[in-house]
Amino acid sequence: MSKVVLITGGSSGIGKSIGEFLTEKGYTVFGTSRNPDKYKNSKFKLVALDVADFLSIQNAVKTVIDTAGHLDILINNAGAGITGAIEEIPDAEIKRNFETNFFGPINVIKAVLPQMRKQNSGLIINVTSIAGYMGLPYRGIYSASKGALELVTEAFRMEIKGFNIDMTNVAPGDFATNIASGRYHAPVLDDSPYKIPYGNTLKLMDSHVDSGKDPLLMAKAVYKIINTKKPKAHYKVGEFLQKFSIVLKRVLPDKVYEKMLMNHYKL
Repeated sequence: MSKVVLITGGSSGIGKSIGEFLTEKGYTVFGTSRNPDKYKNSKFKLVALDVADFLSIQNAVKTVIDTAGHLDILINNAGAGITGAIEEIPDAEIKRNFETNFFGPINVIKAVLPQMRKQNSGLIINVTSIAGYMGLPYRGIYSASKGALELVTEAFRMEIKGFNIDMTNVAPGDFATNIASGRYHAPVLDDSPYKIPYGNTLKLMDSHVDSGKDPLLMAKAVYKIINTKKPKAHYKVGEFLQKFSIVLKRVLPDKVYEKMLMNHYKL
């Protein structure tokens, strides 16, 4: 019996790459999209799911279980980018980002846990971000939402170990996906005191994504985690310097690390 995998945000980017790779490896894969009918050529089944709508989440999980009979692996991949000076980002956009990047994944986990407890087995992989390990200028809300998911996973995995369910984070760096096009950008305002530094940082961020690594690397990393008997709490996937920046944050004085980031972003 092949293992059943549910991947949120499976219609494009990292989620699509993971879904295709696992399908080739013999897994039964269900991806999700808010509008699955738009993706007729998907190599795996897509079900409708909006991570900001708990009823939608419950219906999608029920569809998977009714169709496949079980659910072995959840990959919480759906997420949204957001940029801007924190002072200038509307509250509604901040809340929307947390609904997608933090509350959404938690609610999907809540929806799958009863089935995994019934099976006495399961694996939950939360796709976070290397940006979640540090407060990045003009990406502060994104860093905060992904960092919150990193921390809550640490607590969650201890709470569910007694049910033989594993949970882990995998934090990607910059990958060549369409995340920049779907990201909420606070506008660069002509009369804004942040106009020049924010505008320059925005160009730098977009260039990082455009020159990012192949999402297939994430798919291979997830496959390796799935086949690990006792997954660690945290995994990082990306350029060496991006992963090393997390190590530097641990060992450098705060002001030195802050200065390093400001130099990188030319602030």
